[in-house]
Amino acid sequence: MLILIYNMLSLNSYITIDREIAAGVPVFKGTRVTVKTLFDYLEESSLEEFLFGFPSVSREQAEAVIELAANKLLSDLAA
Repeated sequence: MLILIYNMLSLNSYITIDREIAAGVPVFKGTRVTVKTLFDYLEESSLEEFLFGFPSVSREQAEAVIELAANKLLSDLAA
């Protein structure tokens, strides 16, 4: 439970969900770049290409979201 709370607090540091921005789709904080766009790029290309194409997203933001997603996946698999 403590890990889940930490992950949610950490997630809120990097992601915004607001109906006024991208119709409530999760975006990187301070941008209009959707989190899904990152995963679409990773599926077809690379993190470097994503960062080049979306300079408003920092490497720290992108890596943190990837890490949080990986941690969530691994914790769900272990449950």
